[in-house]
Amino acid sequence: MTHSAPVSLVVMGVAGCGKSTLAAALAERLGDDWLEGDLFHSDSSRRKMAQGEPLTDQDRASWLASLCEQLQQRPGLLVTCSALKRAYRDQLRQASPGLRFVFLDIDRAEASRRVSTRGSHFFAVSLIDSQFQTLETPVGEAGVIRLDGLKPIAELTAEVLDWLSQNQSQAER
Repeated sequence: MTHSAPVSLVVMGVAGCGKSTLAAALAERLGDDWLEGDLFHSDSSRRKMAQGEPLTDQDRASWLASLCEQLQQRPGLLVTCSALKRAYRDQLRQASPGLRFVFLDIDRAEASRRVSTRGSHFFAVSLIDSQFQTLETPVGEAGVIRLDGLKPIAELTAEVLDWLSQNQSQAER
């Protein structure tokens, strides 16, 4: 049996898919904390999103670099990050070998409905379309599970924990 560093996990998807809700539930079940990726956006990026202006790759560069630093410093970290493009996921993977992604998949209508009911969050509902335009599906990439973001949180949590357990068992063989 080989022992390696704990595997980190990114809960990803478009705005409103339930990343933070699932991460909180997973952290509670795992008895660990989690990191809200939105906290690492710059003030200028938050202002842009609040004004309904989509972020560019350049806007996201320092945000992703900060998340990579967190992943490097804290093996086994659970973090939320939209990780919409393959290049973003690859950057995160470089920072944390063995990194796994939980992709919460929902449709535009539900994402818009959820974001419009969030109250004080800085993300403008008008940005939902740009999120879907930017999204490069991670389905088929190694270390990714796709889940229906419309399922109850308890069911999603159980699916992720089962998937992680199966992956851990395979890694120990």
